[in-house]
Amino acid sequence: MQKFAEEIRSHLTGRLIPFWEGLTDEQYGGFYGYMGYDLKTDPTYEKGCILNSRILWFFSNAYLLLGEEHLKIYAEHAYRFLREHCLDQEYGGVYWSVAHDGQVCDSTKHTYNQAFAIYALSSYYDAVKDAHALKLAQDLQALIEEKCRDSQGYLEAFNRSFEPEENDKLSENGVIAEKTMNTLLHVFEAYTELYRVSRDAKTAERLRGMLDIIAEKVYNPELGRQEVFFDKEWNPLIDLYSYGHDIEAAWLIDRGLEVLGDPVYTQKLSPITAEITDHIYDRALAGNSLLNEAENGVQDPTRVWWVQAEAVVGFVNGWQKNPREKRYLEAAEAVWEYIKAHLIDPREGSEWFWAVDENGKPLEKPIVEPWKCPYHNGRMCMEVIRRLGN
Repeated sequence: MQKFAEEIRSHLTGRLIPFWEGLTDEQYGGFYGYMGYDLKTDPTYEKGCILNSRILWFFSNAYLLLGEEHLKIYAEHAYRFLREHCLDQEYGGVYWSVAHDGQVCDSTKHTYNQAFAIYALSSYYDAVKDAHALKLAQDLQALIEEKCRDSQGYLEAFNRSFEPEENDKLSENGVIAEKTMNTLLHVFEAYTELYRVSRDAKTAERLRGMLDIIAEKVYNPELGRQEVFFDKEWNPLIDLYSYGHDIEAAWLIDRGLEVLGDPVYTQKLSPITAEITDHIYDRALAGNSLLNEAENGVQDPTRVWWVQAEAVVGFVNGWQKNPREKRYLEAAEAVWEYIKAHLIDPREGSEWFWAVDENGKPLEKPIVEPWKCPYHNGRMCMEVIRRLGN
């Protein structure tokens, strides 16, 4: 375990952190929004606000973990760009994207995007104790609760002035969903982090409400998995098993239960997260890596970067919950070996490939773009170091 954690620490400090530091845009602020498979950075590409929030989260947590002052400087750089360019000063909320120079590019307001800003701002507040950052996070939470809720949970897609629109940005596989497991999970994740740093009672109640939805609407006990895309009333729209989201949800829900500290909800949800982890091990672990998903029972064998990163954390978490389950720790270490062999790009000046096919051949997809960020693999590193490094 010590060797495992040390290898991952070395990867974080020697590869991931320097790579993302190198994408700093000193002229317009924030970080460059695109690097192609050819490793050419496009300084004029739009800057996704989710990408900027995730970079803010990454450097804030790297500073919290490692205590190196230069990491705080990069976190402050990301924070300034979010505060000055990603936030809508007229209607409130965070835009979907801005142009390279900070002008509004896509003014869509999505609940998912608001959640990641809350997540990042809460961690940044923890890192530097900037009270304004915490207030921004709380203001965004209030906006979600006012504009993005209905009687059964969280709606997702809105225009700039928070009028509902089609949820094409978080829908896939040929359906348009009004609610998604993915957005709910990341609102839960964001509120967990906000509650951790604020201990606000209303946030705790919202966490309990989301746990109820997960247990009663999202989790399918007959199939032992989460459903993915829903209508307004949480009726599933498609037969889709998202392996990466399930193993990610297992440990994020467990983290939320730990932070919330409510034994009633721990008793209600912990068996579900244990079952999710067990089923992912049995159904999705193929050799030493995780399959992507299964639609209508048909497996997608693509090995996607974020799915493998979440598998490492999810299996470590499963072992920590039940140390007798050494298969989970062995699986985490095996997936890390797969990542080293196939997903970490050996080319100088790169990071991880987006995905590889079932034979380990890289898909020629961008190294950086609005969804390709240091959130999953960086968080994997930090979670392993925190959990196993001492």
